[in-house]
Amino acid sequence: MTPTDEAAITAQLERQPRGAVGIAYRCPCGKPAVVATRPRLTDGSPFPTMYYLTCPRAVAACSLLESQGLMAEMNRRLGHDRDLAAAHRRAHERYLADRELLGSVPEIAGISAGGMPDRVKCLHALVAHSLAAGEGVNPLGDEAVSTVGAFWVRPCLDEGR
Repeated sequence: MTPTDEAAITAQLERQPRGAVGIAYRCPCGKPAVVATRPRLTDGSPFPTMYYLTCPRAVAACSLLESQGLMAEMNRRLGHDRDLAAAHRRAHERYLADRELLGSVPEIAGISAGGMPDRVKCLHALVAHSLAAGEGVNPLGDEAVSTVGAFWVRPCLDEGR
């Protein structure tokens, strides 16, 4: 992560990033969209959310989908579709394996992000995971990314972010 990346993330979040170790996904314009975060912050706090969505447009789009009830619909489907539930669990396991590469933190062992493996509680986390890991790893994250659409349509430079 370059100083330019850190400045861009600071502008996106309107605060300094905490525990960032690199850019996990970039918008087509080249700006950071997902940051990879250490599982333990510098103050010693455990931080289970390894993939953190920073792009303001993507964050706003996820918030809109959450307010429209997409999480509730996904949770309903998870409760009735065993194949989807199994794929969601595999996404959780992949998330944990990826995070373990950055360090082991016993306090958050088995805890991933976004409600995985049993529910959906944060589309932002699932979208971040899907963008960072690539299509086919997190089915509900992929679905949310597809529903969000091209959040980068207007150049990121328009907003200075």
